[in-house]
Amino acid sequence: MLRRLLQLYIGLSLYGLSTAMFVRADLGADPWNVFHLGVAKLLTMDIGTVMIVTGALVLLFWIPIRQRPGLGTISNVIVIGLAADAALSLMPTLETLPARGVLLVFAVIVNALATGMYIGAGFGAGPRDGLMTGIHARTGWSVRSVRTAIEVSVLLIGWLLGGTVGVGTVLYALAIGPLIQICLPWFRHKPQQKPASPAEVVS
Repeated sequence: MLRRLLQLYIGLSLYGLSTAMFVRADLGADPWNVFHLGVAKLLTMDIGTVMIVTGALVLLFWIPIRQRPGLGTISNVIVIGLAADAALSLMPTLETLPARGVLLVFAVIVNALATGMYIGAGFGAGPRDGLMTGIHARTGWSVRSVRTAIEVSVLLIGWLLGGTVGVGTVLYALAIGPLIQICLPWFRHKPQQKPASPAEVVS
């Protein structure tokens, strides 16, 4: 349990770090962070605060689709936003395009590692992923269709609000799936099997 908790919170903290890296690279972010950035610009708020408020609001949509939050869900709402703001306060702004490009690539990699860690810990999906799986379960629509519809919607809204869309958005869309597929088995929690009793061994 302690190992899983450490994995959960390290993963969520790294996810917040990857968000800060996307912001500092300023070459485009993943769809949800384009949305967060757009809202942050509109309301002149810290992106971490926007992430926390957005996560809490998304949880309200869980009610009609009968999803139940877990420890990982609640932690996701709070920790990622706090970690993003903390990382942004420590991370300098980069001026040169090559440095921003390198930071962008590492942002995608760190995001994939973080996702594998917090999902693999097995404490429940984040608000946004839970919305996707809940709609899939209630409607029968494919996960791919639901995920695409949600992400295209938040991307367009975020872009209209002034969120940064660019090469990073395209890179994330192309790379994140394969990278998570590689990373998730490294961190997936495997329940320990009970040792066989003497009677079972004899039989």
